Amino acid sequence: MLTLVLAVSWLQLRAQSGLSTYADAKTGYRLSYPLSWQVYQADGQTGTTVFYVGDDWRQAPAAVTLTIRSLSANRQGLNLLTAGEPDSIRQRILRLPEGQVLRLQPNDGGYFQEVRYDYTFTPPAAGRTFVLGRRLWRDGYEFELEYRASAEQTPRYRTVGRQLLESFVLIEQPRAKRSALPRNQSVAVVNPNQPCDDKMYGIAALRAHDGLWEDDCRTIHEFSSRDLSAPPKIHRRVLPFQSYALAKGFDNCLYSVTKAPSDQPELVYRYDPATRKGGYTTWRLPAQGPENVWISAATDERGDLYFMTSDGNLLVKVSPVTDAVQTIWTTDPVQRAPYYKAIGFAGAGTHANFCLDDGGTIYRVYSTDGALLQVNLATRRAAPDLIPLDGLPERGGYSDLLLQTDAEGQRRMYLAGPKALYEVDLARRQATRVRRGTYTDLAGCNVFKAPVAPISPAATPPAAATWRGRVLDAVTRQPLPQARLQFRTNGTDTAVPLSAEGSFSANVAPGAAYGVRAQLSGYLSTDSLLTMPGGAYERDILLRPLAVGMTLPLKNVQFLQGQAVLLESSFPALDQLVSLLTTNPGMTIELRGHTDNVGDVQKNKVLSEERTAAVKTYLVNHGIAAARISGIGLGGTEPRASNAKEATRQLNRRVEFRVTGVN
Repeated sequence: MLTLVLAVSWLQLRAQSGLSTYADAKTGYRLSYPLSWQVYQADGQTGTTVFYVGDDWRQAPAAVTLTIRSLSANRQGLNLLTAGEPDSIRQRILRLPEGQVLRLQPNDGGYFQEVRYDYTFTPPAAGRTFVLGRRLWRDGYEFELEYRASAEQTPRYRTVGRQLLESFVLIEQPRAKRSALPRNQSVAVVNPNQPCDDKMYGIAALRAHDGLWEDDCRTIHEFSSRDLSAPPKIHRRVLPFQSYALAKGFDNCLYSVTKAPSDQPELVYRYDPATRKGGYTTWRLPAQGPENVWISAATDERGDLYFMTSDGNLLVKVSPVTDAVQTIWTTDPVQRAPYYKAIGFAGAGTHANFCLDDGGTIYRVYSTDGALLQVNLATRRAAPDLIPLDGLPERGGYSDLLLQTDAEGQRRMYLAGPKALYEVDLARRQATRVRRGTYTDLAGCNVFKAPVAPISPAATPPAAATWRGRVLDAVTRQPLPQARLQFRTNGTDTAVPLSAEGSFSANVAPGAAYGVRAQLSGYLSTDSLLTMPGGAYERDILLRPLAVGMTLPLKNVQFLQGQAVLLESSFPALDQLVSLLTTNPGMTIELRGHTDNVGDVQKNKVLSEERTAAVKTYLVNHGIAAARISGIGLGGTEPRASNAKEATRQLNRRVEFRVTGVN
């Protein structure tokens, strides 16, 4: 193993963001950790550093361990991803007591290779332990980082632990390439393996003028994605028009178009943040249609720019290399999605603000509640389900998405909300507030390999990937070979067979969105939406056993304000409950209606009873016997959160169901 040289090769740098930077120039890496954490450097030749909470690293409630090893001579020069390292990590996890793989994902970063993995296990005489891990290989060295905490401590420290792991960067100096740019513009040098100058931008929706807030939409805020809490650099009113749409090109310049509903062809404007100068390009977008505006823009993996109208019916691509302007579609593909009626009715918010990933998926956000939509750019098909997000405190005003890719290939998604910017964890469907601000559109380079002119056809992605895993009991971690597992893509359901050990192996299309459902009598069904990475992917599926007394929320069940009339957006969640009751014919439930504390107490109780009855009626109309369903209206007597603010009061307006019988 490698001895870490502390005198010169590593530096610790204090940062105003509450983080310290730990770096080693000899082996070529750096990471950031919280100032409140401690660092333990192992003596001798162990090459181990521990970042931990508390006073003693050996008894820390949460810790991240970095271990650096020299590769043996017979492993140097190999592609360890194809030489069996992912399977070796998998087998090591499964040999642990009650070991369960939550994620195992290889990644070839070009100048390095790595495997990211999450798992849980139960050490002897200890509680269940949660582990996040990364193992990387470069230049004859292996870097292993693992965050560990007990299952009880994990909710408290997991986010910080994951951020520490993701901050780990291998430092290198690759050859620079020239970025292809519009004609008659200077060429910027872009590093193909590092983030696109680490800057993000947003169009400020408001500005303070003479002590009052007024519409802006011309000022651009510039901030670093590595520290979104820092004050932004202000490019004050640099756009010659008000705009909702902003994209960042591979030349590190910004591209925008007016939000005026002119229904006339519009020129794209180019602004250079480095020189603070701008001017119109020769690119002319087509007429956007009556009562429409250009509402969002984004960049793809080739540096092409995309612009979409507010109704989603017009998507246009601009190529900076060839100056070509191409219409991608003239009818919104989301109109064919099963959920469209719930978001496309008259008076609904827009669902056209978007970003792109490098697998050809368009992510879009529904402005009313922040739910996400997915569209395959190549097939023009929408994924079958919306992706609701937890952690968003307000309804209305969700205005854009941005995907960033860090130097290790890890995606970060940002969501512009009504008063703040959020980071989205897609796997957990969780949004976390990261800074204040109201922005009409976000811009950044979500991929960092610059094209060269002329552009050759895009590389063909792998034709197939493999997902391996097991279906397990969430409590005992025992396999459930009797479960029914289905994948859904492009409107087609495919049954996935399970072995006697409850394991499965399925070929999937990289970059495609799959709806995944696992069902078994006596268990809660699981429904999730996953976009598959390329290569090998490992993740187990947990089914939670039904138990009398367990209470579960009916997410996204909503009513007309002050009434007991269900909105169409409630139907998917209620259909899932119908499916659960059908799969478990001996199951009985009690519906529980809740309100906030605003208004008359007795009226709130009556309203909660009426809403509970409306849900029961829906279930009975879909084939569930009325005798299996009881109901109670509790008004505002059992709040989940504070009633002091509207942002938390809405958490108290809900319908739940409690399991009263399982036979």
